[in-house]
Amino acid sequence: MESFSAAFVLDDILARNARLVRRAQQLPPAGARPATVSGRVGGWIGPAALAAVAGLPGVHIEPEAVHFTAAPAARLGLDAVLHGVALALRDAGCIRAWRDELLDVMAEGRPLGRIERGAVRPLGLLTQAVHLNGWSPDGRLWVARRALNKTTDPGLWDTLAGGLVAAGEDPESALLRETLEEAGLPAVALAAHGPLRTVLRMHRRLEDGYQVENVLLSDCVLDAGAVPRNLDGEVLEFRCLAMADLWDMITHGAFTLEAELAILDSLRHRLRADVA
Repeated sequence: MESFSAAFVLDDILARNARLVRRAQQLPPAGARPATVSGRVGGWIGPAALAAVAGLPGVHIEPEAVHFTAAPAARLGLDAVLHGVALALRDAGCIRAWRDELLDVMAEGRPLGRIERGAVRPLGLLTQAVHLNGWSPDGRLWVARRALNKTTDPGLWDTLAGGLVAAGEDPESALLRETLEEAGLPAVALAAHGPLRTVLRMHRRLEDGYQVENVLLSDCVLDAGAVPRNLDGEVLEFRCLAMADLWDMITHGAFTLEAELAILDSLRHRLRADVA
């Protein structure tokens, strides 16, 4: 097995990680206001999104915050209000891509409702993303290149599999689903994968709003004969990288921010185990 201690210096990994964390920890966009959902703090809404939803049932705007609640007078529950908000954001051009996928609306640690995936960034809502670092038995790392038609980070390199946790889904189920869809690997191939751990919570300003996201990561050593194959059209190619090639790609900015953070986290853990 390739020696991690021979390929990496822990100080280099920690220094690069620290620079990435600064990029992943940004204040909300200028002019953004806190948003509450059913009375609980849950997001950040920018000026363009605020203008799009002003006057909708269940949307209450105050100078210091914006509140989303059920609208009994209009006979709308919270989910119906949130659906109306998402439609208004789409019509105003605030949503980059309508996905027809629902995500849980989290506020103060509780799932309170559901909303179209494309609306979470304009509203600065918390999401959860699962990632899998898939290792070969000889210590190389499988990575995946994002399809060129992806809405975010097209053509950049990513972890072997990853994606957002859907509404009503637990992170473990999301990890297995994404790994099957993106890498063609069934649950039995991940039987020995490590538990999901939180790498960090991202706070990043984006063109379409504010990304607030828990990055969750699992490591797995795949069987020697395992070869990923994409099933959902979201991956352009796979590579299994030796450590020198992996570090070269990292230092040349070939990976998405989330993927690089996840990979550095695994390298840090494995390097410390290798030198212990």
